[in-house]
Amino acid sequence: MKTFKNRFLRGLTIAAAGVLAAVPMSASAAQHYTFALLLSTLNNPYFVAMKNSAQAEADRLGVKLLVLDGNNSSTTQTNQVHTALARKVDVLLINPTDATAMSPAVEAANRAGVPVIFLDRRTDKGKALDFFASDNVDAGTTACDFLAKKLGGKGDMAILLGVPGASATNERTQGCEAALKAYPGIKVVAKQTANFNRQQGLDVMRNILIAHPTGLQAVFAENDEMALGAAQALHAANRASGIAVASIDGTADGIAAVNKGEIALDVGQQPALMSKLGVMAGYEYLHSGVPFVAVPLQLHTAGH
Repeated sequence: MKTFKNRFLRGLTIAAAGVLAAVPMSASAAQHYTFALLLSTLNNPYFVAMKNSAQAEADRLGVKLLVLDGNNSSTTQTNQVHTALARKVDVLLINPTDATAMSPAVEAANRAGVPVIFLDRRTDKGKALDFFASDNVDAGTTACDFLAKKLGGKGDMAILLGVPGASATNERTQGCEAALKAYPGIKVVAKQTANFNRQQGLDVMRNILIAHPTGLQAVFAENDEMALGAAQALHAANRASGIAVASIDGTADGIAAVNKGEIALDVGQQPALMSKLGVMAGYEYLHSGVPFVAVPLQLHTAGH
């Protein structure tokens, strides 16, 4: 496997080093800080990695971390924000379920004077101290440009969409569509939602294969879980060898699938680094604040 990093790497390295230098290694002074980490779901290895990294960093700094699972429900996550505010947390680290539906909750945090840091996704409205994420538009562009070139600029493609309304879904789709404008010979014959879920990815891919018994040559899945489900459906239908799959996330399972040849490309977004930097930024903000830091993409392809 070869790993490549995009142009954001240098800025990230410099900014992260600055944060690290500013954060004291002794945790004793931070025992009174309480952060809330609100994740859209914990039923996904991507967000489990985010949780584990945030917890490790919070432990290092002596910060109490409340981890809340939104179960992909904006209603649940909104209630969790208000509960966290009632508990007088010092910082909210939010991975919003929906860019629009979660905006009022973020605005409520703004009114309460509690700093908000977005992880991987953001809301349409409301102010945040920082937004730690890889460029989702760039990720979508990279994945679909890769597939288009692999097809020689001509062929049929299917797209498996993430959770409707999530900023990651919107931006990854935007990036893919922008890339495909340069390839008029590529035809998107199916575009269906599978909610960033492996089982739904399998089910949706199975239905797409039934609807398109021939001709399909590529699949863009907007996260690893859907890609893994799609790869399973392709294998079961004996069509894996003729259809290239590109994905976004860079989870352990996704990278393993690349190494096995089940996925052609996985654009890794480093969720563990996002949440680690989020905790660090929240801690540092209680003293002086930190600037936005983009988290670099990593491209995982089979070695040549």
